[in-house]
Amino acid sequence: MSSDMTFKPSRRAVLGGAAAVLGASAWPALAEQAPVRSNIASFRMLDWQSYFPDLKNGALLVDTQSRALHFWSADQSVYKLYPTSVPVSPELTRLGRTSIIKKDPAPSWRPTPSMKERNPDWPDFIPPGPDCPLGTRAMWLSWEYYRIHGTHDTRKIGRKSSNGCIGMYNEHVEELYDLVQVGAQVLLI
Repeated sequence: MSSDMTFKPSRRAVLGGAAAVLGASAWPALAEQAPVRSNIASFRMLDWQSYFPDLKNGALLVDTQSRALHFWSADQSVYKLYPTSVPVSPELTRLGRTSIIKKDPAPSWRPTPSMKERNPDWPDFIPPGPDCPLGTRAMWLSWEYYRIHGTHDTRKIGRKSSNGCIGMYNEHVEELYDLVQVGAQVLLI
């Protein structure tokens, strides 16, 4: 070969090489990621006026269709939007108006009588900690057995996966717990 000759690759070689480089650089990132599945139908900000007459004691709106919880502080200075889990079936879903009647900073869990009937092998009690289905915080609703609580099983968020309660990531429920006061209005739609 003479030194004045230049190498001229074919178009096929250039495109094939580029595809190989791009594919090789993207492969580790793709291989590390689990398949992404959309769990939330629509996750959008809302105005409280359509749902509450006022913000006395603050207000929480749980949209079971979009699987989102909206929080507005009483003075309107704070608005938060969080992903949630919702009840697995219509029979377990309670809709309507309620309120926060108690806040529990270290919840323990007991299955309801209907849970125990459906799942007789479940334990009768789980203390606070990493095995507790209520996560790191719980807020009791005025409806018996219903809570807004955390979960250690983050796969549940964004899905129909609960026995009636509204589940949240632990870090989100901890933030919300500090914002919400007993007496806050709650509406599940």
